[in-house]
Amino acid sequence: MSRRIEVELTSARDDGTWTWRAAGAREPKGALDAALLPDGSSVGDVLRVDAEFGIDGIEIIGVLPPKAARAEPERLEIIGRPVDDRPVTTRLTSKPGARDGDRRERGDGKQRRPRRDRKAKSSEPTDHGERPKRKRTERPEPDTPPRPKTPRLRPKRTHRDQVLAELPEEHKPVAEQVLSGGVPAVRQAIEKRNAEAREAGEAEVNPDKLVALAEQLLPSLRAAEWRDRAEAALEGIDTIDLRDIRSVVVAADSSARDDEARALAQQLQAGLSERVDREHRSWLDELAATLRDGRAVRALRLSSRPPKAGAPLPGELAAQLTDAAAASLTSETGQQRYATVLDALAYSPVRTHVKPQGLPAE
Repeated sequence: MSRRIEVELTSARDDGTWTWRAAGAREPKGALDAALLPDGSSVGDVLRVDAEFGIDGIEIIGVLPPKAARAEPERLEIIGRPVDDRPVTTRLTSKPGARDGDRRERGDGKQRRPRRDRKAKSSEPTDHGERPKRKRTERPEPDTPPRPKTPRLRPKRTHRDQVLAELPEEHKPVAEQVLSGGVPAVRQAIEKRNAEAREAGEAEVNPDKLVALAEQLLPSLRAAEWRDRAEAALEGIDTIDLRDIRSVVVAADSSARDDEARALAQQLQAGLSERVDREHRSWLDELAATLRDGRAVRALRLSSRPPKAGAPLPGELAAQLTDAAAASLTSETGQQRYATVLDALAYSPVRTHVKPQGLPAE
């Protein structure tokens, strides 16, 4: 299960990875693939990331774009009812054929007045005045329906269960704690058990032997868990989310220990490269088609999400995207449309080349 945390970049390695630590703290820390970082990243940058916590530590599987600062507080627009939707009054009318003085006889011999008819609605407006006119706002550029979400990696537990089955019964509780949170989870479980023992007046557990056992079991459990993830990723190489596949490939350096596992890692790396190249070509074709349709906002947002991180836009396509963005930022563009274009442009690779042709009149 992935969680969202903030990390600070601490250094760049020669092997194409960056070291990081939790923002504002020394722990936790680790390394991530440079391909996940946005262009222009440097030491000291604080980023929001999606991280998976496993037995081998924390793996960064995705980097979120930074939050854009707002120039002014966010406001809510209050829109009144349409002019034609005026309040109405009601007027009681008597039932047809009835007279004001008529009385009807009840079962007890007493007289009663005739029942009034239902309230009749009048279309006459009240004297409260007209409602304010609805403020007309520009409609945003129509967008295509959102793409269906790609399935996430759901590995089986074949190799993990096999390793657990081969362990002695007294070792299985420790192994399960290792699988849930690594060696730190074992230490926490021991501390909780000893705290309960102290309250009950019982003997405490010696943590040294259990921690040593957990450290001994960790490599084989980590390799088995990676093997299950790698086989599931290879089976769904054409459909599973690319972030999940990349996380398995990155973890192969520390988890693929034997020849069979290393061969599986190479096969997975080749499949990932082929998948990324294929999706990158499809992405370029979709971007070109969107520009031909005159949909600048859609094209800008699409350009900020390339399947292949760090791959530059072709020169001709980048020039078309720059011209389309500039043509959408003129003095005749409404406020809402102008803000929508700027928001889409903020994360586009052509953001430094676009020169607005003007500002909105209001």
